[in-house]
Amino acid sequence: MFPALLPTYNRADVAFVRGEGSYLFAEDGTRYLDFGSGVAVNSFGHAHPRLAAALSEQAQRLWHTSNVFRVPGQEKLAEKLIAGSFADTVFFTNSGAEANELAFKMARRYHHVSGHPEKFRIISFEGAFHGRTLATIAAGGQEKYLEGFGPKVEGFDQLAVRDNFGAADLAALKAMIGPETAALVIEPVQGEGGVRVVPGEFLRALRRLCDEQGLLLILDEVQTGAGRSGKFFAHEWAGIAPDIMAIAKGIGGGFPVGATLATAEAAKGMTAGTHGSTYGGNPLAMAVANTVTEMLLAPGFLDQVNDTANYLSQQLGALAAAHPGIFGEVRGQGLLVGIRMKVPNSDFAALARAGGLVVMTAGDNVVRLLPPLNVSREEVREAIAILDRTAAALEPQKAAAQ
Repeated sequence: MFPALLPTYNRADVAFVRGEGSYLFAEDGTRYLDFGSGVAVNSFGHAHPRLAAALSEQAQRLWHTSNVFRVPGQEKLAEKLIAGSFADTVFFTNSGAEANELAFKMARRYHHVSGHPEKFRIISFEGAFHGRTLATIAAGGQEKYLEGFGPKVEGFDQLAVRDNFGAADLAALKAMIGPETAALVIEPVQGEGGVRVVPGEFLRALRRLCDEQGLLLILDEVQTGAGRSGKFFAHEWAGIAPDIMAIAKGIGGGFPVGATLATAEAAKGMTAGTHGSTYGGNPLAMAVANTVTEMLLAPGFLDQVNDTANYLSQQLGALAAAHPGIFGEVRGQGLLVGIRMKVPNSDFAALARAGGLVVMTAGDNVVRLLPPLNVSREEVREAIAILDRTAAALEPQKAAAQ
C-alpha cells in the first residue's frame, strides 16, 4: 500500500488521527471504541490529561542526556516499582523485547559469577511470545517467527504444553532440566499465544522447582503487568515472586518504556559495563511512566479494574451463550480477555471494526479484548452491543458454509 514502508505488517486500511479516552477517530472522522489499547499499551486510554501534562511539562524542560549521567526520573520510578514489587533493583529499557533480552543476559551472568558458567540454557513454554529480536524469537520458539532467521540463537529450550500447564507438563519440565539449565521463563498469561492463563498452582510449582534446582525464575509481564490483570503484576494472584521480571507496554501508558526488575541476588553479575542503553529511561519516558504508576497505585484503582473485569466477563459469558455458533470459550484475567472463535478471528475482528469496535487477534483463533483500565461500564455495554451485532451478522454466513 505504501512502498516506502518495509512491508512487514499486514495493516488494516484505517489511519487514526486522534484519540480521546476510550475512543479513536479516523481521518474521515469515524469514531471507534478502542478495545485494543494499542495491544495493551494505553492503560488510561488516549490523551489522558494527566499523562499529556506530564509529557508536555517534561518536554519543555529536558528530553535526553543519556545514562552517562544520573536521571532523577529513573530514581523516582525505580523506588515506586521496588516498593510495589519483589524487586531490589531496576534497569530501564525502551521495549519489552529489550527488557527480556536483559533478563536472559542477567540469568546467564548470575550463573557465570556464581561459578557455574556451564549453566546458560533457558527453558520457555509452547505458545510463548517474548519479542522479535533474535534471542527473544528463539525463546518464543514459534516457527513462523523463526523461519528464515537461522541459525536459531543457541541456549533456548521449549517445553511442549500438552496438559494445559498441569501435572504432566510439570513432570515433562523436570525431565527437561539438565546440568546446563540456568532459568525458566514464562508469561503468567500467554497473550499472543491465545490468552491462556497459566494456573496459579503451576506457577507455584515452578517457583518451588527453581528453588530446589538452583534455577532463576523469569517472568515476562510485558503484557500482563501494570494493572492489566487486576493486580499491579499478574504473578501476585499466584502468591509467588520471580527472581527477574520484564515489563513494558502499559507502564508507559502509550509512551515507549520498559524495565527489567530483579532481586539483588539475581542481578549480582550485572556490574558496571555489562549492559547499557542510549535511550533507556530517558526523561520523557520517566515523566510519563512515573505518572502512570502513581495512577495505577492510587487507592481503590485496581479494585475498580477488577470490578469492571468481572462485569465484562459476565457480559461476555451471556454473549457467548447467545451465539454458540460464533463464540467458544471466554478466557483471561482482569482486562486481558480472550474469546476463542468458531469463525476465523481475523474475519470477526474486521467486521467488528467496521461496526465501530477495535479488537485484537491472538493465537488459537482468539479475539482479544484489551480496553483501557479506566474503561466505563457504559463503554463495556457499547462494546458488547457491537460484538452482538457482529456475531449476528456472521451467523447466516456460517450456516451457509456448513
